[in-house]
Amino acid sequence: MPAASSDRVALVTGGNRGIGLEICRGLAEAGHFVAMGSRDAAAGAEAMSELDQKIQDRLIVVQLDVTDAESARNAVAQIQTRSGRIDVLVNNAGVYLDEGVPGSSVSIDVVETTLRTNLIGALRLAQLVIPGMRERRFGRIVNTSSGYGRCDSTDSGGVLAYKLSKVALNGMTRVLAAELRGSGVLVNALDPGWVRTRMGGRSASRSPREGADTAIYLATLPPNGPTGVFFRDRRQIPW
Repeated sequence: MPAASSDRVALVTGGNRGIGLEICRGLAEAGHFVAMGSRDAAAGAEAMSELDQKIQDRLIVVQLDVTDAESARNAVAQIQTRSGRIDVLVNNAGVYLDEGVPGSSVSIDVVETTLRTNLIGALRLAQLVIPGMRERRFGRIVNTSSGYGRCDSTDSGGVLAYKLSKVALNGMTRVLAAELRGSGVLVNALDPGWVRTRMGGRSASRSPREGADTAIYLATLPPNGPTGVFFRDRRQIPW
């Protein structure tokens, strides 16, 4: 069902599993109409069936491959046609392909794929939704980063592709926040911590719901909320 005019409309990329699915759940429970971005639409439909029936009418699945420009444009157009706008963008989709690989030997293909997904995909979607947010003078852009996105993470070796992508994503967050300051559009990043997902593994210390909490907090900030800030557990942390 289309969102009522008083509802906020959110797009969550990588929304069909892990942290993304919990972000979708949390935003729908908070009253948002949520578009669950899923590279595989069937996987998205299966994930949505796992959610409480009470919130399923507040969600739709949109096929979205963040590395594909046409897929991104189509997803945004589909949501805007159905709901009239996008108020919240959560850039959650990501890959982690070079665990345990030295930067001196990591495949350039892996580096390019990581940057296309974790950085370029997020920027592409931000550029697609920012004009409407500016026009309505309301928007929330939330970028799921990592502890590896901190500048001091590059003081240690390995994981070069992933670290570069998240350091750059944090830089993008700051640039867009500066450009949009005073427009009603707030742009922030978060480190969800080590989360039990397909990416994080079974030994991780946090549940997907715990990992999603700060993203939901940032997606629902009040008008006087912070912008251009890096968060963990709803608290500001150093870049």
